[in-house]
Amino acid sequence: MARIHGIPVTLITKEITGYDPLGEPISQDVETVVENVLVSPTTKDDIEIISNLDLNGKHAVYTLGIPKGDTNNWSDAEVVFFGKRWRAFGATIEGIESMIPLQWNKKVWVESFE
Repeated sequence: MARIHGIPVTLITKEITGYDPLGEPISQDVETVVENVLVSPTTKDDIEIISNLDLNGKHAVYTLGIPKGDTNNWSDAEVVFFGKRWRAFGATIEGIESMIPLQWNKKVWVESFE
């Protein structure tokens, strides 16, 4: 029996590197490879949760299981896996680490970005 495992995904976040003369922030993309992320097609139950959050115009394609201990900010971040670029949206759903038996305790939805 094979063990459940995730794949590495690249998380792209914006980091403010300075400000222009008008005071607007100048940002730079920062890429971080996150190992052992579960990727699964979005289920009917997930779609009901998203509908209850009233996220109009968003269409979740995949649900990501984020490993325990991850401290990255996944809100509105870009994610690269399967050779495509995706955008995370909605609230990151997080469970209590010690109460969840597997290696993942957060859930993030992604939509097609390209």
